[in-house]
Amino acid sequence: MHRRITVFTFQVLKSPSIIPTQATQLYSQLNPFARGTNGFALFRLFSFTPLHRRVPDPDDPMNLMKEDGVSVCSQMWVENFREPDRLVSNLISYLRRFELWVLAYQKVCADEIGSYVPRSSITRSALEYLLALRNAVLDNRFKWGARLEFFIKSPKDKTDYESLSKRKIKAILTTTQPAPFQDKLVQEVLLMILEPIYEARFSQKSFAFRPGRNAHTVLRVIRRNFAGYLWYIKGDLSPILDGLKVGLVISALMRDVRDKKVIDLIKLALVTPVITSPIDGMEKKKKTKRKYQKKKVLAEDEPKPDPYWLETFFGFAPEEAEKLPSWGHCGILSPLLANICLDELDRWMEGKIKDFYRPSKSDVIWNSPEGEAEQGNTSWPEFVPTSGPDKTRKMDYVRYGGHILIGIRGPRADAATLRKQLIEFCDQKYMIKLDNESLPIEHITKGIMFLDHVLCRRVVYPTLRYTATGGKIISEKGVGTLLSVTASLKQCIKQFRKLNFLKGDREPDPQPCFRMFHATQAHTNAQMNKFLSTMVEWYRYADNRKKVVNFCSYIIRGSLAKLYAAKYKLRSRAKVYKIGARNLSRPLKERKGQSPEYQNLLRMGLAESIDGLQYTRMSLIPETDYTPFPSNWRPDHEKALIEYIRLDDPKTLEEQKGCIQEQGLVSPQDYISMLVWNYKRNAIVMDQLSLVKSAGLLSSSYRENDDPKNKEQEESEERLHASQIFVTRIMDNITAH
Repeated sequence: MHRRITVFTFQVLKSPSIIPTQATQLYSQLNPFARGTNGFALFRLFSFTPLHRRVPDPDDPMNLMKEDGVSVCSQMWVENFREPDRLVSNLISYLRRFELWVLAYQKVCADEIGSYVPRSSITRSALEYLLALRNAVLDNRFKWGARLEFFIKSPKDKTDYESLSKRKIKAILTTTQPAPFQDKLVQEVLLMILEPIYEARFSQKSFAFRPGRNAHTVLRVIRRNFAGYLWYIKGDLSPILDGLKVGLVISALMRDVRDKKVIDLIKLALVTPVITSPIDGMEKKKKTKRKYQKKKVLAEDEPKPDPYWLETFFGFAPEEAEKLPSWGHCGILSPLLANICLDELDRWMEGKIKDFYRPSKSDVIWNSPEGEAEQGNTSWPEFVPTSGPDKTRKMDYVRYGGHILIGIRGPRADAATLRKQLIEFCDQKYMIKLDNESLPIEHITKGIMFLDHVLCRRVVYPTLRYTATGGKIISEKGVGTLLSVTASLKQCIKQFRKLNFLKGDREPDPQPCFRMFHATQAHTNAQMNKFLSTMVEWYRYADNRKKVVNFCSYIIRGSLAKLYAAKYKLRSRAKVYKIGARNLSRPLKERKGQSPEYQNLLRMGLAESIDGLQYTRMSLIPETDYTPFPSNWRPDHEKALIEYIRLDDPKTLEEQKGCIQEQGLVSPQDYISMLVWNYKRNAIVMDQLSLVKSAGLLSSSYRENDDPKNKEQEESEERLHASQIFVTRIMDNITAH
């Protein structure tokens, strides 16, 4: 049969007189499986595709990367924000996507080696190992916390585990080891799958361990919504972050996710024991005389440690942000699981807020039945009156990690009742025992400490001006209260003392930071400038921002002055300031016998530039940021998702088209379509004015096209017009010759 087709093809190529219909009939006779005598059969005849096509290898990782991992993640976020209340039951399809595993590999490698690995730079062997890990997870062959047998190893792990001695193997199996590289990969993939599902469902009252939300967001929400509250309940639920029973975590997880593969994988991570070194059984090492140690040189693929200024700022973490949950082998999944468990508390508190709300018509702030609309700015003095029987009863709630803050406008008895109900709820839901000491009730006049900021109430007497009857302007003094969010200077001193920057409480005395003793003056000043800039940003929304930053600058400047006095043997801070100036920008070490001055050396590039310390004067410190905070605030990525979903909805497009038609406007798409249509119809280019005038004719022309008679008539007219143009061009050519 193949020979007959070859002979027929040769005849067709040799004699082009064979018409397509005859070729189709002959091919139909040669091939009994032909679909019919149409052009598709002739196309199949002349397609010289071999019969045995190469089937793509399912085990080849290059064939599995059909799409970018970021686009797959974006698709998951859009789907979950489009339908936030749906029950998710099929996640294994995303677990199979090899693009997500490659993206997870890039992220974990960036943490491991300190640099981003492009997709094109990943070796084929690494992709094959990554595919083996994915298949092991899908086939239930993956085990958390493996010590010796790995499907894939870290790029910087050069250990040959097969040639290790028994002593080293025993040490690996019995001592605390960092999380395996393959465990981090599986955790990252699970996080990419589960985070968009629950971010679309989480309450707007929680702010910790979530993208786009931080401690600054909590402070701005408190300043915006908590003005006018008298009683506050500050709760510490941090024991929940230490760990919950596996059954409670899985039941909270299964409220929205019913995929057995993912649930079993997380359950296995929670159940598998973590091997740690015994503290009591460790042998006490003998104190030996410290010898000279050479400076460690980092390898090319070894990540650099955190700089001194960043490590110092981490020591300033407030109490509410110090604890990071770590449950079993879940790793970076632990904060997400903690938020999933505590989301039930957030929903319960939202219900209590609605039940507690009782509006009063005489109240000037909250008097709407829903409790959402406000008649003024609650941060402004005259709009925050004191409480009373004729005032609205209202409360609000925020949660940052395992710490909660509840503001209540009403009698203290209501706060006590709510505290009792909260203790019962935590006992039933989370099986933790709370008491009145862990949930204290405090009045606003005593000051409420939260995130190292003090919430207090200041009584102010603003001047109220209004127009009376007859057009007379009356000015009189009013009484109101203003919610103040100030940085705690006591906590700032405590943090500095913990970092050995000062000693003493009432009269803090700066201490030299000897960790920077061997660094140059330029490097030391640069590190401290970065630290000061970070502190300025941390106290951005504090009312006493200038005062607390000025105190931080004084402590750091005094610490550096004492360090330089000891390093260059200048005896006192006064001499350091005399030589190096107030901001320590001048060089303190001057070599004798050199004629060029420091400025000349700096100009020639032979000396290192020394930047002076920032914020050495109060006038250089920026003001407090009082930017208004919207009531329905959302992070930027959620705004973009909601806007994309709204624009992707066909109803939105129809509404926009209707609005454009009502206003008599023309969209760019309609303008282009009119341009093309008029050119096809008239074979001339029309200007914009004439196109706009003919906008009304476009829709009618489209409607006329729906009639088959009109279509035939227009096609005949177009053929006639084309033939006339063709004849005209021929006549022009004849005339030219």
